Amino acid sequence: MRFELGAYALMPNVKIIAPWREWDLLSREKLMAYAEKHGIPIDMKHKKGGSPYSMDANLLHISYEGRHLETPAAEAEEGMWRWTVSPEKAPDKAQYLDLEFKQGDLVAIDGKKMKAHLLLAKLNELGGKHGIGRLDLVENRYVGMKSRGCYETPGGTILLKAHRAIESVCLDREVAHLKDDLMPRYASLIYNGYWWSPERAALQTLIDHTQQPVNGWVRVKLYKGNVVVVGRDSKTDSLFDPTIATFEHDAGAYDQRDAAGFIKLNALRMRIAANARGKRAKGGGK
Repeated sequence: MRFELGAYALMPNVKIIAPWREWDLLSREKLMAYAEKHGIPIDMKHKKGGSPYSMDANLLHISYEGRHLETPAAEAEEGMWRWTVSPEKAPDKAQYLDLEFKQGDLVAIDGKKMKAHLLLAKLNELGGKHGIGRLDLVENRYVGMKSRGCYETPGGTILLKAHRAIESVCLDREVAHLKDDLMPRYASLIYNGYWWSPERAALQTLIDHTQQPVNGWVRVKLYKGNVVVVGRDSKTDSLFDPTIATFEHDAGAYDQRDAAGFIKLNALRMRIAANARGKRAKGGGK
């Protein structure tokens, strides 16, 4: 569905040929027999237990479905995972990384600048080494069914944690909240195959605008399946002012006496509701 939606958006009159729908290939056994007959390599096809997992791999992740994963209660086999070691077998020593961002995009790891795909590949390598990025979930498919899948996203897991960290010092509060409100909708559009839709393009314009001041660095610690943010800063776009945030003598950002009126105004609706409850109680609920 996702491929076809993209194809029709770019080539409205394209003819789609879908062997799964049009040929007699309605089971994994028939697919494997066809692949063997025509010399199409199938990874893990000789693995004990019958047909292989359904695996989709790209630069961001690998997804796994099928076999005993179709039973939600069954734990995933350790031998299934391809990119990551188990957290138990990850190194006993933590590894620190400095990640540099420019307008929301990762541009360097430990001071070394690389192209985007190489940066993600490096994070996949490092995250996999430390057992980071495994996910096991039951998801809701667009067509209505529930499906259990396992995912490996080591680089993406590190990137998400670090990106949120640099946003925390560079984004205005309300802008950050607005972006967070829109993220589930944005993710849903992509998940369902609407990358080329006009609504995704409109959302992208807003998201790109929010990322203009997201510049700086984040230090993360990788350890046994965990990504821990231990530092973050921006020389040019940080909204964190230590003279205002301090618990010591402040820089006069506000007068403490103003807090009384601020609190009283914010409590007004609750005070009105409390008074109303009191009247109802005195009147026996009438």
